[in-house]
Amino acid sequence: MGTASKGAAPLDTGSSAPDAAAEAAGGQRAEPVPDPADGRLPDRIWTVPNLLSMARLAGVPVFVWLVLGPKADGWAVGLLGAAAASDWLDGKIARAWHQESRLGQVLDPTADRLYIGAMLITLAIRGIIPWWLVGVLVGRELVLGVALLRLRAHGWEPLQVSFVGKAATLCLLYAFPLLLLGTYGGTAAEVAKVAGWAFGLWGTALYWWAAGLYLAQARQLTRGRPGGNQTGSGRPVTGRS
Repeated sequence: MGTASKGAAPLDTGSSAPDAAAEAAGGQRAEPVPDPADGRLPDRIWTVPNLLSMARLAGVPVFVWLVLGPKADGWAVGLLGAAAASDWLDGKIARAWHQESRLGQVLDPTADRLYIGAMLITLAIRGIIPWWLVGVLVGRELVLGVALLRLRAHGWEPLQVSFVGKAATLCLLYAFPLLLLGTYGGTAAEVAKVAGWAFGLWGTALYWWAAGLYLAQARQLTRGRPGGNQTGSGRPVTGRS
């Protein structure tokens, strides 16, 4: 009396109530969603957002050929519009379907930088923008490249793109197609040219502002704390601005 029967099964203390309810209903336990606070993203390759980013990357040489080869500026601008739409879409899908990945974290800004670089070079070759503007924007990338090497040397992963950096990229992605269309005659082309230079100058200023934020974060992470992977969590931490 007062003792449990010998045939009673032991309680499974390792399972949670929601999981037990799901299994009792005949369902399968859902895959865990990556925790943003964990600081690391899963190593996944074949996700819908990554495929969209890969398709966007494949469009870079096509854009260069359209601008420098047949000078099909209308098609080139259309390609840029499709690339911008896919850039917005892959981010929405990644968040909605929980398909964030470390590869996607690299592919997305890489595609943006390649498109900006391709637009810079092609428009400078055609004399639409001055070469000094190319130097100002390329110089920013070199500075951030050195900062990234320093972060890696201290065991940190690349920092995530800040809001200012995204705004700068958006301004530049608006600027160069407008400048391309501004080479034609007519009032609409003149308006496009003025708007293109406005976006271009604002984008350049924001681009360097974002670089300053990145450098400040990198300095904060590396100064006096060598070996970022020796944090309390035992993992490299990605910064956010």
